[in-house]
Order: sequence, then structure tokens, then C-alpha cells
Amino acid sequence: MRARRLTRTLTCIAVLSLTAAGCGLSGGSDSGDATAGGCKVDKGNVGSGKLSGDVKGKITFQTTNLKKDFGDFFNGVIKAFEKAHPDASVKWIDDPGDATFGQRTVADAQACTLPDVLNVDSPTATSLTKAGYLLNLGVKDPDAGKPFVPAFWKSSTMKDSSGASVHTVLPWYTGGVVLTYNTDLLKKADIDPAKPPTTMFGLFADYEKIAKAADGKYYATMANPVWRIPADWDQMNIKTLSADGKSAVFADDPRTVQWVEWMTKLYKEGAMPKDSLSSNNDPSTLYSQGKVAYGSTNPSFVRFVKQNSPSVYAKTAVGQQPFDALGHTTGAPQYIATAATSKNAPTALAFAEFLTNAENQTAWCKDPNVVIFPTTTTSLDDPFFQKVSGDDPFSEARKLVAEQLKTATAYQTNISTAVQNAIVGQVQLAMQGKKSAADAVKDAQEKADNLLKQAG
Repeated sequence: MRARRLTRTLTCIAVLSLTAAGCGLSGGSDSGDATAGGCKVDKGNVGSGKLSGDVKGKITFQTTNLKKDFGDFFNGVIKAFEKAHPDASVKWIDDPGDATFGQRTVADAQACTLPDVLNVDSPTATSLTKAGYLLNLGVKDPDAGKPFVPAFWKSSTMKDSSGASVHTVLPWYTGGVVLTYNTDLLKKADIDPAKPPTTMFGLFADYEKIAKAADGKYYATMANPVWRIPADWDQMNIKTLSADGKSAVFADDPRTVQWVEWMTKLYKEGAMPKDSLSSNNDPSTLYSQGKVAYGSTNPSFVRFVKQNSPSVYAKTAVGQQPFDALGHTTGAPQYIATAATSKNAPTALAFAEFLTNAENQTAWCKDPNVVIFPTTTTSLDDPFFQKVSGDDPFSEARKLVAEQLKTATAYQTNISTAVQNAIVGQVQLAMQGKKSAADAVKDAQEKADNLLKQAG
């Protein structure tokens, strides 16, 4: 399981370029040729009216880097679906999820060759919806949302090209956010691993303690702010964008400058590797080498450590990511989307709903090699998720996430890669001492605003 929170920027690439395509949905049962995102499609795929048709024909199903660890499970799901629908067949494609994933998704969409069913995160779903490439599930199957926890179904609302709110994705699974840390390195800095900080700035203060104790022999975290923007700001309840998403507003909050001042101070004092300021590497490798105190915030990161560095795993613990100003965690689940360009849309939608039903979600989320949670109400009522036992890092991660889900908000701020890079670039200049934190934040907002205006 990849660290989704850390790698969300790869898929954000799609946002600006797909929006720029300016395509949308047209056609319908009473129109001539129907189009979705500029691609010719069956009339029933777009416009008003529930999707109808036989579940038959071939479809493609795309996941991201799951076949190696979960091949048996997904092949079993596919076989069960094909057994229930003998005239249908599913071809499984597992994308490696590398740095070109976003570009490939854009290219597939614009070439009218999107997989029929695909796993997407919130930024990618947002862009594909705005450009008109996904089925409007609220129209094509009005009962689609019934199995899901209301907060997760609400989080699957996206904006179409007209600005209207539509449901184009099914919530699939969610992971929560935790602190993963090396207890030995924390103790050397006189930090109690059993008492994680409750605020982001409190966490930064612990980073500073580690920098002083380590004296360059190891580090607290990675420097590149790309991993933290806008995730940290979301948790601090700093608004990155205006309510309509058309302008940047983060400079209006004085805590944003304080956040940049902290990042600058930590970088200068050696809490972060100097060469990691512009590196896209996450903490995985250095953490497994015992050179970074804090690992990924993805609960499933502990599996990576266990497999790659048993000695560090023995020193690893998990704690609550700071609730900070919100008093609860935020985040968005992974989603399953159905392409409006599918030539066998009834089959694609049937498979998407089968994959995300309570039975299949419960079965996958019980896999001992992953710390994820289902999004259906029935699944979350299962004792497996409500009564977690054990004190190993995996069990502790499950306990924390299970507790989070009682109050969590299924939300995250979606910004394009271009906007994120503009903000990050200014923060990096401040961290290098090339401009003040206040100037960096002001300039970042101006650059972000210009990009948002260009994107419309």
C-alpha cells in the first residue's frame, strides 16, 4: 500500500491540464450524438435518465500498485463477478503509480481510452469530473450512495463543468493519519513516545528537540514542504482556498506565516536533511535506515518498515497525528470511478458497485498486511473494526484509525500541482533564507491566485 497522503501530488498533475481541456457532458436520450469529455459515447451514459442495459461485454479495471500484495484478493473478486455475470469479463490493469501516473491519466482521458473502472484519489476525481469524463452516479444510479457512511458519500461530491455538485465516484477505503516514529530516537531527545503532541507547532517543537540531540547524525523529518501543503494547513483549519475554490486565502491567516517561520527555523537548525528540500523522496528509505525519527503518516507504512527493516520495526511505534485546531482528523478516501466513455457502461458500473460493496470492502480491509478501513456502514459495524486487540504497531495503528473514524471529516483541500508548486517554491525560498516568511506567504498567494484565475 503506497503512502497516499504523501504521493497525492503525483495525481494532482491531472487537475490543471484536464480542466484546460474545457470539455464537458452533452447529449442524452433526446439528443443526437452524445459526448463525454469530447469523446463520442452511448447516449445512455450522459444526460438525464438512469443507466440501463445488460451486464455483458469486456471492461478494464485499473488499480495503482496493488497486484503484488493483493493479487489473490482482486482476482477472486473478478472471478466472483464474472461467475455472477457469465457474459461479462474484466481485464485487470495495475498501474505502477510512478511519477508519470498523472500524465498518463490525462493522456488516456483525452484520447478517450480511460479504463472502464479506475481507482482515483480526490484530486484526480475532481479534475476528471470537471472535464466530463466520469459517469454521474447520482443520475445513472440514484441508489448508489445508500451503502456508504454519510460522511464518505458526502465527500464524493465533485463539481462538474457548470459548477454543479455531482456524485461521480464511489468511496472505496480510507486510511486515517497517524504519527509513525522511532522510539529510540525520540527518547534520545528526551521526548516521551507515549505522549504525542496535540498541535502541529507542538510537533515542530519536538522536531527541534531532535535536531539538537542528533547533531546531524539523524533527522526528525524531511524538508520538502510538498508533503505538508495543504495537509498541515487543513489540520490546523487554515483555509487554503476561498469557499468557491477560485482564489487563495491562506495568507489571510497569521498562522500561515508562523508555520513557514517554523519550517525555516527547523531547516536551519538541522531537523531535516539539507538535500531533501527539493527532493520528492518520502521518509520511507531514511526511516528504515534509522536516520529519520518520523516516518510516513500512512498507517500502512508500518508494513513497509516491517518488511524492509525488522530492526527498526522493533523500535517503531505509532501515535495520534495532532488533531490541532479541528479537534479531529481530516482526509478523503480513495475512490472508484466509472468512465463515462465506457463502451459497456452498465457492466462497468455493476462491477464498480460490486467491488465497493460491504462484503468485498470488509474482506479486503481485514487483510493483515494493510491498515485501511471500509466506507460502508455495514462494514464498519463489523467487530473486526470496532474491537481491535494487540499492541504491535499494526494493531496500534488500527486502534487509532478506528477511533478517528468516529469523528473524522472526509475532506481535504484539492489544489492543482501548478498551484501547489507555486506555494511550495516560495516556502522553499524562505527556508533557504532568501526571503522572509511574510514575503514568501504573500508572494505565494499572489502566484496561486494568478494560476487559479488562468484555470477559470
